[in-house]
Amino acid sequence: MNRGMRCLMDNLGTIEAERFISAVLRERFDYTKWQREYYDAIPPEKFLADAVAWARENPGIETRYAPPQGAEEAAK
Repeated sequence: MNRGMRCLMDNLGTIEAERFISAVLRERFDYTKWQREYYDAIPPEKFLADAVAWARENPGIETRYAPPQGAEEAAK
């Protein structure tokens, strides 16, 4: 919860983060439905181009979120 709030405040600022949370609570927001509608509306080519651009701007990020080497074998 703290990381999420920190992320919102770092990216939106305190006031906009509070407004965002208020809107989500007030509108009985269904994040899963919103995400499905949002991504379904994006053409696959644009999604891929955006993902590639993001990966170029954030080199090495996959190593921070990938499972440790050998984790898949250990899980079997």
